[in-house]
Amino acid sequence: MCADHRPLARNGILIASVAAGFALLVYILVRRPDAGWQEFVWFAAFAATFVIRVPHAARARKGAVVEARKDIQERTLLSGMFLTMMLLPLIHLATGLFSVADYDLPAWVRGIGAVAQIPYLWLFHRSHADLGLNWSPGLEVRQDHRLVTAGIYARIRHPMYASIWITALAQPLLIHNWVAGGLVVPAFAAMWFLRVPREEALMRDRFGAEYDAYTARAGRLWPKFGR
Repeated sequence: MCADHRPLARNGILIASVAAGFALLVYILVRRPDAGWQEFVWFAAFAATFVIRVPHAARARKGAVVEARKDIQERTLLSGMFLTMMLLPLIHLATGLFSVADYDLPAWVRGIGAVAQIPYLWLFHRSHADLGLNWSPGLEVRQDHRLVTAGIYARIRHPMYASIWITALAQPLLIHNWVAGGLVVPAFAAMWFLRVPREEALMRDRFGAEYDAYTARAGRLWPKFGR
């Protein structure tokens, strides 16, 4: 009988990712001594995001996909988020390439952006933990997929999107650059307004009346109050 090496592989990916992140941090400290403290707060939150997501992404690959809706719009939205939320900020922090688009904000505004990373990371972690194997990076339904309505999902249908809204709005407060810091806001707004209705349609097609009943009692980004 063959041993299951998947947990070992996940740990290897995690260790390699942490090592790469540490190496990049050292590189930024050497190459960009003028970097502000708030940019390192962003980097720390980015690294934590990666650590949270990698194990869930590895586990999600175990389930067979029975339905996927991956078209040019889906790929474009995901590519836009990868570019504006990860790649452009890292390039800017490492090289200062977009410095012509820099701006400055007072310390108290930077503080707001830094503090916002706390609820962001908690909500991001809680969303993944409560979804478990039902999480997928794309518009997919997996075998044995179930509708999660417990935990953070008991009152909010899209807590993961809520967490990303927090960090997307905070990114321009931490990275004072219109390219590396500001472009994530319109990119995620496009993701929210174009992708979420399709995601909800996929869930409605899969779960029918059960999903309709869930939407009646749980809000999209924050809990419903009253009746």
